[in-house]
Amino acid sequence: MFESPRMKLKNILALACLCLPAAVLALDGKALLEKVDRNLEPEAYEMTRKLINEEPDGKRKEFILYSVKKGRDKVAALFLAPASDKGRSTLRQGDNMWLYIPNVGKPVRITSLQSVTGGVFNNADILRVDYSEEYDVTSASEEGANYLLDLKAKTGAVAYDRLKLTVDKKTVLPTRIEAYAASGMLVKTLHFKDVKDFGGGIRRPATVETDSPLYKGYKSVMLYAAVKKRNVADEVFTLNFMSRLDELRK
Repeated sequence: MFESPRMKLKNILALACLCLPAAVLALDGKALLEKVDRNLEPEAYEMTRKLINEEPDGKRKEFILYSVKKGRDKVAALFLAPASDKGRSTLRQGDNMWLYIPNVGKPVRITSLQSVTGGVFNNADILRVDYSEEYDVTSASEEGANYLLDLKAKTGAVAYDRLKLTVDKKTVLPTRIEAYAASGMLVKTLHFKDVKDFGGGIRRPATVETDSPLYKGYKSVMLYAAVKKRNVADEVFTLNFMSRLDELRK
């Protein structure tokens, strides 16, 4: 049977792909990052976390937050403790963020680099959306038991210009993330620890610690108490609903 040059080239390329090692074929940085996102959190969820800020002199301040997320870029959080912050809420829609304080009036704009809790975690860390929503994968490689992903921010509105992810091959969960400014300066490092089964197919690190060369002696920790799948109405992620977030817990 006559085989055209185009068909012959197609067959050669197909045969070459079959001869490549499976690991090479499987290492798709974009797909890998999307899997990291879903392994960390379902696309729609509710969770309860404790945030702890530790200062060089030993002082600690703790916050308890209830959060919900829907899709890749909508997150809302409600402060349950301490008493001085109870009832405050935050909302994120893509790059836009707001803080609501009871008895103050309408929600006010906040930025990703500010922090509603103080400490090393900023608002982008606390109201995290999918990494694949904010970043493109510039390189993906393997090193021993880990995948290494280099990410570049899609826009200048993102809190960090670049991220370097170390991802465990077995769990496809991050163990370490280094966050860099556009200048190349290391802003902070996040450490993911204590992988826990939260039920419903969710198995992720229960502890995230962060430190920063910009805040020497300071450390902030997130402790995840509960994470479960939950789909809520789009109305929840609007400015008008920020004062009503506690209704979701009833």
